[in-house]
Amino acid sequence: MHRLPATPAPGLSPAGHGEGPTWDADRGELLWVDITAGQVRRATIGADGSLTETGVHRGGDTVGAVVPAADGGWLLAADGGFTHLGADGTARVLISLAGEGGTEADGGTRMNDAACDPAGRFLAGTMAFDERPGAGALYRLDLDGTVTTVLDDLTVSNGIGWSPDGGTVYLADSGPGVVHAFDYDLGSGAFGEGRVLLRFDGDDGVADGLTVDDEGCLWTALWGGGQVRRWSPDGELLAVVEVPGVTQTSSCAFAGPGRDLLVVSTSAHGLDDAARAAQPDAGRLFTARPGVTGPPATPYRGPLAGLRQES
Repeated sequence: MHRLPATPAPGLSPAGHGEGPTWDADRGELLWVDITAGQVRRATIGADGSLTETGVHRGGDTVGAVVPAADGGWLLAADGGFTHLGADGTARVLISLAGEGGTEADGGTRMNDAACDPAGRFLAGTMAFDERPGAGALYRLDLDGTVTTVLDDLTVSNGIGWSPDGGTVYLADSGPGVVHAFDYDLGSGAFGEGRVLLRFDGDDGVADGLTVDDEGCLWTALWGGGQVRRWSPDGELLAVVEVPGVTQTSSCAFAGPGRDLLVVSTSAHGLDDAARAAQPDAGRLFTARPGVTGPPATPYRGPLAGLRQES
């Protein structure tokens, strides 16, 4: 099994609740979010792996994920629905999903992790602020603007990614600490038969965000574990990336001109004063070169107006 260290990216301020690194190949930019600050952040990546921040935009009270939009700007899973962030930084709510939204004080829910399938559909999950079991769901925004509930009774719907052929979709539910693998119909976006591919007991952390590399192997960030792990499609552990001095590794993606730089987001969310003092790099991005490449983010290819939720 291969082990290698990640290093903190210099020159970038830490996020409070960093998540969701995403490589926008068309713009040559790294995107990521600060969930609780409601921010979308952008940076360029040099050939040497250096990151230079190019913009910070407010997308809502909370922003769980960002993807590029084929019609311009970016699509966000924000607050209790979907928001379009224009190139000028203007955020426009596209749809608030029935049953989602609210605040931590009233026991509400918020959008969490999300990604586009290879066809350009947007799949986004939710969670309750208090992480109560069964309050999360997974939604699919189709290419005609229809929003459909794909899965319910989730707890913390988290990282999602597809095999290179599009025939398998992986989904983490961080509540019970599992990663599911479902058969996937790329023509319709339908989920088929599923199984639990990975199960975590909490001692090493639980799977949070994830990505799938060009060889079809799965990379999972371990919240509470300070690691990113690489797995074969059959669940065999192949490699470990150690993220020093930080426990809450939240997600990962391949980025940069060669798509060979693994970018790892981390979070300081929920840490008490002592833990924050012990983890000064919590919230920063980390990078490593593990010797493989990964695909760029697929843009959302549907409409940016007239979205409707199926009853």
